[in-house]
Amino acid sequence: MWLVGDAVSSEVALRLAIALGIGLLVGAERERRLARQQRRGTAGLRTFGLTALLGGVSEEVGGTAILTIAFAFVAAVAVASYLRKFEEHPGLTTEIALLVTFLLGALAQREPALAAGIAVVMTALLVMRSAMHRFVDQVLTEQEVHDGLLLLACALVVLPLVPDRTVDPLDVVNPFAVWRLVVLLMSISSLGYVAVRIVGPRYGLPLAGLAGGFVSSTATIGAMGTRSREDGVVRAAVAGSLASTLATFVQMAAVLAAASLATLEELLWPLAAGGAGAAVVALVAVLGSSSGEGMREAMQGRAFSLRAAVVLALVLTGVTFAAAIASEVAGEATVILATVVGGFADTHAAAVAVASVVAAGRVEPSAAAIGILGAMSANAASKVVVAQMSGGSRFAIPVGIGVAVSLAVAWIAFALQSI
Repeated sequence: MWLVGDAVSSEVALRLAIALGIGLLVGAERERRLARQQRRGTAGLRTFGLTALLGGVSEEVGGTAILTIAFAFVAAVAVASYLRKFEEHPGLTTEIALLVTFLLGALAQREPALAAGIAVVMTALLVMRSAMHRFVDQVLTEQEVHDGLLLLACALVVLPLVPDRTVDPLDVVNPFAVWRLVVLLMSISSLGYVAVRIVGPRYGLPLAGLAGGFVSSTATIGAMGTRSREDGVVRAAVAGSLASTLATFVQMAAVLAAASLATLEELLWPLAAGGAGAAVVALVAVLGSSSGEGMREAMQGRAFSLRAAVVLALVLTGVTFAAAIASEVAGEATVILATVVGGFADTHAAAVAVASVVAAGRVEPSAAAIGILGAMSANAASKVVVAQMSGGSRFAIPVGIGVAVSLAVAWIAFALQSI
């Protein structure tokens, strides 16, 4: 029995020690800030440590009732501290941090790992105060803030409200999946935009292209062409476009792995060879581009286009629906033809459709493989047309050559394994 009691006491002591450590961690940051500002404050290292320990002891000793009373006391102290220093330092950061530290001390008695993790994140936010203020005041533009809020609204407000069920007779069109794709398009575009703003177009555009290619290589090439025409970063934009083609091969393998392993086995080496070819031509384009340091200010603008994301999501859904109809009313040849035609819009959706048909046993994997490679070839034609329309011949020609090289390598690998 005494062994059990010692074990329980040790666990409680450990949780209280974690609570104290949380308070000391946050308090150390507050103490250093006060020292740098050469002023005294109400809450420092000892106060934060004791506050977290108070939260832990209150949770262990009295549960909800004692915890509520103790929290009310800490809140009263925080209010009094704020009123005392209001005229000189009206900020609420220290007082809010004090309340959170108390709650983290209590949380450490139930979920010590979670409490410790939150404490580290909170301390990091406190430490990065100057950098965050400088970023918001001097780096972010009004348009970027607007885009960020719009993205959060689409992801956190609209998406949960969209019904998660199919609405068509073929069980293909799911409004939740369509809007989730819209959010994904916007998110990847935003990540690419941030990469460009941070490291410049030479490496930022290839990173953006690689990310965008996982959603739509064709749309990504169109965006790169526009960037090339407007900002003059032709080689970096070409590198981004070819990186998006690499993403197409990688995602194709992932899609087939999820939809039809038999089809993936037929296309594993062609996709690997084509992806390697795309990686080589993209790397050559990156090495051939200039640093583009002077272009960073020109990169400020829209992080994404909501309209473009919605249109692309609808196109992808339409292609999938058309392929599903073809599989219902016609035989294998028509399905393959529909796959190739669907590739003009986007390869991913067409591949998902035909791979699903293979999984259902309606089409042979070898025939589906030809259809998918045909869809990728048709999509390559779309890419060249989009590149010409968005960026002109100076941009479209190297993009077309790079895409053709990667596809030629894939077809050659497919032909060799069929011998």
